[in-house]
Amino acid sequence: MLDVEKIRKDFPILKISENGRPLVYLDSAATSQKPMKVIGAISKYYKKYNANIHRGVYKIAEEATEAYEKSKKKVGALIGVKKIEEIVYTRNTTESINLVALSWAEENIKSGDRILISELEHHSNIVPWQILAKKKGAVIDYIRLNERKTKLDESSVERELAKNPKLVAITHCSNVLGTIVDVKKISKMAHERGAKVLIDGAQTVPHMPVDVKELDCDFLAFSGHKMLGPTGIGVLYGKSDLLDSMPPMFGGGDMIKTVSEQSFTPNDLPWKFESGTSNIEGGIALGAAVDYLKRIGMQNIRDHEKELTKYAIEKFNRISGVEVFGLGIDELDSRGGVVPFEIKGVHPHDVATIFDTEGVAIRAGHHCAMPLVVDILKKPALSRMSFYLYNNQSDIDTAVVAAERVKSKFNVR
Repeated sequence: MLDVEKIRKDFPILKISENGRPLVYLDSAATSQKPMKVIGAISKYYKKYNANIHRGVYKIAEEATEAYEKSKKKVGALIGVKKIEEIVYTRNTTESINLVALSWAEENIKSGDRILISELEHHSNIVPWQILAKKKGAVIDYIRLNERKTKLDESSVERELAKNPKLVAITHCSNVLGTIVDVKKISKMAHERGAKVLIDGAQTVPHMPVDVKELDCDFLAFSGHKMLGPTGIGVLYGKSDLLDSMPPMFGGGDMIKTVSEQSFTPNDLPWKFESGTSNIEGGIALGAAVDYLKRIGMQNIRDHEKELTKYAIEKFNRISGVEVFGLGIDELDSRGGVVPFEIKGVHPHDVATIFDTEGVAIRAGHHCAMPLVVDILKKPALSRMSFYLYNNQSDIDTAVVAAERVKSKFNVR
């Protein structure tokens, strides 16, 4: 079990009050809070060795370059990658997916080719493929949910893969329902049919052990800000042979070896995809975040979140007029630390507003997943709690009080 009270002391924002009450932060699926180790890494960079990387030969420039590149080794080690050339820094998960769409897919997807995604996807893993499909004349297919609308339908997986897609782009864990997808199985089936596989790991890399070699994916995208790091830094893992074959997405400084009046030679991996001045402090701070996570232990974080999820589902299921969505407590191994819910007759935006008066920060809306929330679940929006290593059962108890406050205000029975 995690020593949550000790962990919470590392997060200064958890000491503030919200509307006169101690902050209860239950929106880590959107962005995580930052420990002092990460905040300190950013401050140290600007105070002690602020300089551009890959350019200067003076001491602080070399120190900045070393810290930035060392962070990639840390990130790679977290997901089972030893070769730094397979770790590309981007701005976020969205940019990582778009990089694959604008580089690999632009070169390899042709008219009539099929791209397979699922009904669980975030807009970031839908819209880039819609843009590409429209441009290329490709077809987008969807793996459908089961009748309960809780997880992917296995027969749909087999049926859609039988159409021989060129690319399978799929979430590892739904940011709405918390459903964990068996991407290892899907990756194996896809490769047997000659498809490449991209995994959206935004909701798994921060929360549980992830090993790209075990999953055997071709690409993995995730964001630093969801794993204790700063905003503006994301990661794209790609198999080196694929990245080597892909053209750069942007042109400019640092992504070239040579430039003449009529041509250029791109830089080595991964720098040919990192044009211009990088988010240096973001990369360094992400390395500090990885250090923090590894010290706690990714499996320990996963186990802790499973306990919180179970506790939250049990508590909210006992509140009359409240419906919890997603897999039940008998399937926690297939569910991440995300609990969407609805209070009968109350719009989720009103729910979130009243929760805020109790000092509880939750998300309300379609969660950048309109096809799932609006078209499939038939809801205009949902309220959502999401957990991380700094949350405890007391946070959930406070959320229960907030839910009862909503019911009382709106006379929900």
